[in-house]
Amino acid sequence: MKDHLVIFDTTLRDGEQSPGASMTKEEKLRVARQLERMQVDVIEAGFAAASPGDFDAIKSIATIVRASTVCSLARSNENDIRRAGEAIKPAARGRIHTFIATSPIHMEKKLRMTPDQVVESAVRAVHWAREYTDDVEFSAEDAVRSDVDFLCRVFEAVIKAGARTINVPDTVGYSIPSVWGDLMRTLIERVPGAGQVVWSTHCHNDLGMAVANSLSAVLAGARQVECTINGLGERAGNASLEEVVMAVRTRADLFPVETRIDTTQIVPASKLVSQITGYPVQPNKAVVGANAFAHESGIHQDGVLKHRETYEIMRAEDVGWAQNKLVLGKHSGRNAFKSRLSALGIVLDGEEALNVAFARFKELADKKHEIFDADLQALVSDEEFTQDGEYYKLVYSRVCSETGETPASSLTLTVDGVETKAAGVGSGPVDATFKAIESVAGSGAQLLLYSVNAITTGTDAQGEVTVRLGKDGRIVNGNGADTDIVIASAKAYLNALNKLQAPDRVDPQGDV
Repeated sequence: MKDHLVIFDTTLRDGEQSPGASMTKEEKLRVARQLERMQVDVIEAGFAAASPGDFDAIKSIATIVRASTVCSLARSNENDIRRAGEAIKPAARGRIHTFIATSPIHMEKKLRMTPDQVVESAVRAVHWAREYTDDVEFSAEDAVRSDVDFLCRVFEAVIKAGARTINVPDTVGYSIPSVWGDLMRTLIERVPGAGQVVWSTHCHNDLGMAVANSLSAVLAGARQVECTINGLGERAGNASLEEVVMAVRTRADLFPVETRIDTTQIVPASKLVSQITGYPVQPNKAVVGANAFAHESGIHQDGVLKHRETYEIMRAEDVGWAQNKLVLGKHSGRNAFKSRLSALGIVLDGEEALNVAFARFKELADKKHEIFDADLQALVSDEEFTQDGEYYKLVYSRVCSETGETPASSLTLTVDGVETKAAGVGSGPVDATFKAIESVAGSGAQLLLYSVNAITTGTDAQGEVTVRLGKDGRIVNGNGADTDIVIASAKAYLNALNKLQAPDRVDPQGDV
């Protein structure tokens, strides 16, 4: 029998640290439910000590997720670990993931601690974490630039203290596969007690080798891979979950491991994360890109038509690319609508949320001949019914744009519940609409990104707009969807402004 490869997903923690990718609690819950549906082994739900919002989100995820282990990251100090311990208390299976840097440059320049102090801190952290759970993971931040002898010393100490998973991170994406595999093999051979723990790898993609390094570590004995949906993460991102999982599955002849991932949920997870974070998936992205199973060359088309395996090493339906069309219309009932949402892994919070979603579905059905699952994902992503107490909300929009005339926009907004008129002119209808909004909001935010994507095919397709705003060091994404692209743009801009109204997020200090 093959060994089990633990899939540790850190989309909600490391992935969320991508600029503009921060999520609301409701969005995190939706992603967590999809990860559980995909049968991810461990969900790293956040950094409990980072902010009250992160703590609350982790605790909520720990309450609803029953089939996956729910994990919180914590630095090796008592406050972090106790916050993490409290956050995972409701979990059926909870884990605390504690870390400290072990490279000379980090110890000297960042921590300003001696190697002896680092070892002592690591051991104390594991002891504190063990007060809350037996499932404790320890990471040596920047292991890639750490002295091997010192790594062996730290890992031996934390294993004796009770750590059950030892993670070796390439925090800065510096390694290459052959070197990373050798390091993992050396540590497993040299560290006393290595056979008592699960060895893990966490690789960043700065040189484009995060997946290759992770797979090299697996061949060298690692039995947990830390990864994210779509390779989301700080800087160039993390190892991509879908690529790791499908590499192990497709090359079963090489890898002595298997995962429990339901691969048919990979594409739905990819689309959900992309919609929520506003980070589009490049068309040629492996496994989940729109072109991953497309063939334009005549030679390729001929081969695939004769026998699929001539040019395809995976089946599109195995990763969730099968077309699931929602055969519902404006005459369909609530039960059918609710049933389809459930099949997509979408759970709404109470009857009121369902009523609002159903009403919006009926509005969409009046505009579109066919409604697809992707339309539903976008509909539910709309903050109009996933968030209560919006500060800014669109009530009415009128936009005039004609050749030779300056485009103008007239809006009616509610601002903290009070209706307000707004008007603006601009170089185009979207620019005029944004200026009309800013004439009322006066946010002073900088527009960092404006992106439009068609959710489905056809001229009646919904347009999904992402707006990224920056102000005072904070970066937020706003999303909006509508068959009218100007209205979708207004929704996205207002969504971003509402997020800027929320309390400032405290970013985690440190990363593995």
